[in-house]
Amino acid sequence: MYSEKVMDHFNNPRNVGEIENPSGVGTVGNAKCGDIMRIYLDIDGQGIIRDVKFKTFGCGAAVATSSMATELVKGKTVEEALLVTNKAVMEALDGLPPVKVHCSLLAEEAIHAALWDYAQKNGIVIEGLKKPVEDIGEMEEEEEY
Repeated sequence: MYSEKVMDHFNNPRNVGEIENPSGVGTVGNAKCGDIMRIYLDIDGQGIIRDVKFKTFGCGAAVATSSMATELVKGKTVEEALLVTNKAVMEALDGLPPVKVHCSLLAEEAIHAALWDYAQKNGIVIEGLKKPVEDIGEMEEEEEY
């Protein structure tokens, strides 16, 4: 069963679309379930995320976590956005069913991938940012052992 917030973000997703000439773009998928999430960031000269958009191909939970993730990073600094975890996304949505937790991980990794792209384009290092994975299914396999 999904929370009211999950259903709201699924039925009325925020920040859907693309940003022309984005500061950073991150695309992450999950080969196991077929979800693909792409996040676009517009970051100003002070490192503030002015705008964020997403496009997601996936289930309702993937759309809802994408929508919530964009809400959590909009207006934040790059460093603050880096601190948005899958747990924060799930908490903001009042939880997800256990079989849909991977969707929140997809959202976290898509944010990180967009920040990585931004850092690469600008020749900067964002403290604590690691090179993102393209398929979170690989991460789930590591966690299972």
